[in-house]
Amino acid sequence: MRSMLEPGMMVRHPARPDWGLGQVQSNIGGKITVNFEHAGKVVIDEKHVHLTTDYGH
Repeated sequence: MRSMLEPGMMVRHPARPDWGLGQVQSNIGGKITVNFEHAGKVVIDEKHVHLTTDYGH
């Protein structure tokens, strides 16, 4: 199942709350690039991590 995450959406990594809030940069072939507040740019494989959306910000 393909992720519905699109560029500009705000997300959090459930296992890494210390990374803070992240903004989706791209979602290509299940590889999601996110720019996190405290971890910088990280590529996430959606097969292994389910990012949570953050609508509160």
